[in-house]
Amino acid sequence: MGMLQEFKEFAIKGNAVDLAVGVIIGGAFGKIVDSIVGDLVMPIVGRVLGGLDFSSYYLPLSGQAGNLPLEEARKLGAVFAYGNFITIAVNFVLLAFIIFMMVKGINRLKKGEPAPAPEETPEDVLLLREIRDSLKR
Repeated sequence: MGMLQEFKEFAIKGNAVDLAVGVIIGGAFGKIVDSIVGDLVMPIVGRVLGGLDFSSYYLPLSGQAGNLPLEEARKLGAVFAYGNFITIAVNFVLLAFIIFMMVKGINRLKKGEPAPAPEETPEDVLLLREIRDSLKR
């Protein structure tokens, strides 16, 4: 019964719920970044570099012909898909930059908030301190 109670407390805690929400939003955000990279950034990069489509670049490792589309080559055996890696690396850099900008903006907003006023020491604590100090003498 104790373990069930501990699990219930863990699952209901704000941290676990916040983490779950963060993971779900992160997954959706990752799809948006994938689309930005695959549909907007990489075509522009390919156009600038002469019409290259990085996602279809690979080296055949199982003797298949090098002129097949990537998916067909994968069906025939192992491939070294370096173009796909380039696309995913660009995706990661963009995602990291966007998250950096978001954190920077949030930190800027936090700086604008006034610091909480220091709480006054309660009168009974002050009185006890005076008594302690007078007993030391």
